[in-house]
Amino acid sequence: MSKFKRSLVTTALPYANGPVHIGHLAGVYIPADIYVRYLRAKGADVLFIGGSDEHGVPITIKAQKEGVTPQDIVDRYHKLIKESFKAFGISFDIYSRTSSATHYELASGFFRKLYDEGKFIEKTSLQFYDEKAGQFLADRYITGKCPHCGNEKAYGDQCEACGTSLNATDLINPVSAITGNTPQLKETKHWYLPLDQYEAWLKEWILEEHKEWKSNVYGQCKSWLDSGLQPRAVTRDLDWGVPVPLDEAKGKVLYVWFDAPIGYISATKELTPNWEKYWKDKETRLLHFIGKDNIVFHCIIFPAMLKAEGSYILPDNVPANEFLNLEGDKISTSRNWAVWLHEYLEDFKGKQDVLRYVLTANAPETKDNDFTWKDFQTRNNSELVAIYGNFVNRALVLTHKHCGGVVPERGALTDYDREVLAEIPEIIGRVEKNTETFHFREALKECMNLARLGNKYLADTEPWKLIKTDPGRVKTILNICLQIVADLTALTEPFMPFSAARLREFLNMEPLAWGRMGDAVLPAGHRINESCLLFEKIEDEEIQRQMDKLLATKKENESAAETVPPAKTNISFDEFQKMDIRIGTILTAENIAKTQKLMKLTIDTGIDKRTVVSGIAEYYTPEEVIGKQVSILINLEPKTLRGIVSQGMILMAAEPDGSLSFVSPEKTVKPGSEVR
Repeated sequence: MSKFKRSLVTTALPYANGPVHIGHLAGVYIPADIYVRYLRAKGADVLFIGGSDEHGVPITIKAQKEGVTPQDIVDRYHKLIKESFKAFGISFDIYSRTSSATHYELASGFFRKLYDEGKFIEKTSLQFYDEKAGQFLADRYITGKCPHCGNEKAYGDQCEACGTSLNATDLINPVSAITGNTPQLKETKHWYLPLDQYEAWLKEWILEEHKEWKSNVYGQCKSWLDSGLQPRAVTRDLDWGVPVPLDEAKGKVLYVWFDAPIGYISATKELTPNWEKYWKDKETRLLHFIGKDNIVFHCIIFPAMLKAEGSYILPDNVPANEFLNLEGDKISTSRNWAVWLHEYLEDFKGKQDVLRYVLTANAPETKDNDFTWKDFQTRNNSELVAIYGNFVNRALVLTHKHCGGVVPERGALTDYDREVLAEIPEIIGRVEKNTETFHFREALKECMNLARLGNKYLADTEPWKLIKTDPGRVKTILNICLQIVADLTALTEPFMPFSAARLREFLNMEPLAWGRMGDAVLPAGHRINESCLLFEKIEDEEIQRQMDKLLATKKENESAAETVPPAKTNISFDEFQKMDIRIGTILTAENIAKTQKLMKLTIDTGIDKRTVVSGIAEYYTPEEVIGKQVSILINLEPKTLRGIVSQGMILMAAEPDGSLSFVSPEKTVKPGSEVR
C-alpha cells in the first residue's frame, strides 16, 4: 500500500435489464463497499466507481419482448438498481451509466485512438444472418444445442448449463431467437483487438508480477493464457450501443465487452475534473471487484486495451469472488430463482445489515457457496442477536441502571482487565490484515470476536452481582465494556454501516476514525443516550414465507419445463361427426367412498338427467362443481365404475403438470346445446 498515494475502486457494471439479487451483492458489491469504507476510515484518498452496463444484447432482447425501446428498459432498471444499492449502503462516489454522453464521447475516442494507431486488425468473416428479420444476429440472438453438454438452449456465446464459452458457429442446429428461423452465414467486416500480440506481455505481467492475486483469479488467467489467445472482435452488427466512429461502419456499434469497462473511466470523468490523476498516475492503485464470470475481461482483455492505448495505469489487483447459489440451486434470473434486493427491502424492513452480515459471513471468496433462509435466520438469531446485540444491550442497560447513563470512572485494573484490554488491539490488527488482503469473511469473524470478548468479560465479571458489595469494581467493568462497544462502532462500520450508525447514536458519539480505536475511546463523564435492541429475532413464520415463495417459483419452473403432448393421429371429419358433445349442468355431486379421484355427478344434458363418474375429486370439491356447466360426450358407451354405471364423459383441459379444469362455455347456455 505504501507505494500508492490513492486508490480507485471499481465494481462490475450490472446489466440494466433486470433488478439485482443477492448473488450480485455477495460476489461484488458488499466486498467492494467493505474495502472502500475501511480505506475511508483510515483517511485514505479513494474513489468508489459504479454504474449500469446499458448496451448488452440481453437489453435489446428484453425490449423486443416487451414491445418497448432499449432506452425504456435501461431507464427503468438503472433507477431500480441504483436505488437498491443505495438502500443497502453501497457507498459509491458515483453510480453512472454507459448511455451517458460522457461515456459515448470517451468510448468513441478510445476506439478511434487505437484505430488511428493501427492497433486493430480488420477481418471479414461469416456470421449468422436472419433473412426474415433482415439483420445479423448477435450471439445472444442465437440458440442451439451445446456441443459439449447437449443442452438444447445454449446461447451463441455461452452455454449456461455447463458454463463453456462458445462461438455461435459451434452450436448444433442453431436457431434465430428473433424469428425462430434457421439463420444463414453471411459475410461481414469487423475490427479485432489482436490479443495474441499481447500474450507474452500478459504472461509476464500476470503470472510473474501478480502471483499475490487470489488463487481462483490467478488460476483462471493461467488457464486462458496457456490455451493461447486469439484476436477478439471489438465491433458488432447491432443498432443499440456506442456507434463505431468510422464512416465505413454504418450499422455497427462497439462490442459491449469493449465499451463497458471504459465506463469506469467515463464515470470517473463525470465525477471529477481531476479524473486523469486516478487513471494515469502510477501512484494510484486500481482495483476491480468482480464476479468470476468477468475475470477474463478485467484481467486479460481490459488490461490489453489499456496497454494498447498506452496512457492508462493497469489494475493492481482483481479480487474476484465465485458464485453464490440459492437453496442448493444456481441463481438464475431467467428462472426467477433469486432473492431480489428490492423485494428483500420490502419483506425485511430495516434489516439491510442482517443480509450484509450473512452474505459476508458466507461469502463465495474462493469457491461457490450456498445461501439458505434457515442459515440466514440462524446467523441473525444466534450471532447478531445472541452475541453482538446481547453484549451491547447488556452493557448499555447496566450503564443506565447503575451509572445514570454516564461513562463511569475506571478504578484499579485486575490482571483479567488487562488481558481483555490487550486483546482489543490484537483483534483490530487481525481485522485490518484480513481486510487488506480481501479476506472479508475472516475479517468479519474477528469483528464478532470483539463482541464475543465483551460478552465473555461481562459473564465472567458479573457486575450485576457486585453492585451491592463493590460498586467501584462495577464502574471499572462497565467502563471497559463501553470502550469495547465504542470500538465496535468503527470496527463493524465497513460491514454493517446501519447498525454502526445506530450504535453511535446510542453512545452519543461521532464517527470514530480507524486509528482512534483501542482503549479510552469514551471519556469518563460522557453521557450516553437511551437505547433499544440493536438486532431483532427473526421468527419461523418470516422464513417460511420466503421458503413458500421459492417453492412456488420452483413449481412454476417445473410446469414451464413440461412439454405439451404431441398431436395424435389424424381422424376423418366423419369420425369426428360421430361424437355427440353437449353442454350439461351439474345438478348433484358427491365423492365416491374409498377413492381419491372419483366423484359421482348428476348432469342435466337437456335430453335427460344422467349419472356420470368423473376423476375430478383431486381438483374440485362437490360444493364447487354443483351448478357448473360442462362439456359432456353423451354417446360414449356406458361403463361401470365402483358399481356405478357412468353414462358419458366430461371433457377436461389437462395441463402439462397433470392438473385438470373444466371446458365450459363463455356464458350460460341451455343444457343440451351442441359443441361442434
